[in-house]
Amino acid sequence: MEIAADPPGTGDPDGSGDVDHAASAEVLATVVAAESVLSKRFGARIRLADPEDLGGSERSVVLRVKVAASPFSLPRTLAVKRYVQPAGTSPRDSWVREAVSYQLFTALAAEDRMCPELFAHDSGTNLLVMEDLGRAPTLAEKLHGDDARAAEGALLSWARSLGKLHASTAGREADFNALLRRLSPPKSKDPLTVDGPIAVEALPQLLETEFGVNTPAAAMAAARHTLALLDTARHRAFSPSDSCPDNNLITNRGVRFLDFEGGCVRNMMFDAAYLTVPFPSCWCAYALPPGMTDAMLAAWRAEVRVMWPDLDDDAVLLPRLLDAQLFWVWLTTWQFLTVPDVEQLGSGGAVPRPHQADVLVARWVTLAKAARRARVAAVADHADAVVAALTARFGERSLPLYPAFD
Repeated sequence: MEIAADPPGTGDPDGSGDVDHAASAEVLATVVAAESVLSKRFGARIRLADPEDLGGSERSVVLRVKVAASPFSLPRTLAVKRYVQPAGTSPRDSWVREAVSYQLFTALAAEDRMCPELFAHDSGTNLLVMEDLGRAPTLAEKLHGDDARAAEGALLSWARSLGKLHASTAGREADFNALLRRLSPPKSKDPLTVDGPIAVEALPQLLETEFGVNTPAAAMAAARHTLALLDTARHRAFSPSDSCPDNNLITNRGVRFLDFEGGCVRNMMFDAAYLTVPFPSCWCAYALPPGMTDAMLAAWRAEVRVMWPDLDDDAVLLPRLLDAQLFWVWLTTWQFLTVPDVEQLGSGGAVPRPHQADVLVARWVTLAKAARRARVAAVADHADAVVAALTARFGERSLPLYPAFD
């Protein structure tokens, strides 16, 4: 491994002498591991250089590296992600889901590949070596920019791409499961199956204790009914699990999805609810302008109806979409009330965030409106009661628009 003691991007970039030696060691270990797995994969030595930190998390190191020497025709740069293990945690399940997700898409035709191509992976070091998609902006950057038309176009492109992702992975659950078995399946194939049922059962007591809100039996029954989406055999496709704005790149080849730590095959209504909540797993979500949700849903629907013609029927789609919306609102409210540091929930990247209370109130307001349109009075009335209680606790709240639309 021909690399300096302080390789570019890991040493003392400003000459201040204040070097994060722990971070440098993690970067160096990641580059060494990537060289090793690539050399094994291609059967000849491959040398990498100039690692650039792309901003991982406490769970992972993510780098862009230059291919400095290779006897094969590899791209000029590659992206490398290595899962690290903070004290008392295990990254194994996340790595398995992500490795299998990229394998699934890499096996598809190029026009159906909605994410970076996977070049190599290694279970011993929890490492992935992928296509580098360059410096394309994320959907989050578009939404936090100053061009409303560009932000609108990015949202519609993302919604269409999400539909295409679902359509291109229809009927591939057996393939996904076969890949999982090769890497030792995680404890839960779908992360939602862990917290979802707990949240549905526990939230009424929390609402009663924290806000004095009673949950009528009919509202409870509606919430329990949403759990059927976790098991249904209909409308199943691959889900990125966390398709928040910072996990989507707007490239000249279309939207590319990133971060499959929760990647799984499940009912795609949980993803479709990202268009109506919106972005339910993300606490950095702002409001969208009037009409935007309907336009995004139409764009998604145009893609999925090819594989699921029944979703052209509002009588089929809308009740299931409301179920997914109700599930997400109950789940995220439970998280808000039980997770000590709500900032750790979902993804948010480095973009500004609204106040969590603004996000929470907006989700219940939107749920009340959706339930009232669907004539599900028990859900609408309960949501109104929660909004009143949240407003009494936090004051009048108003979730601002994304800056691009403000």
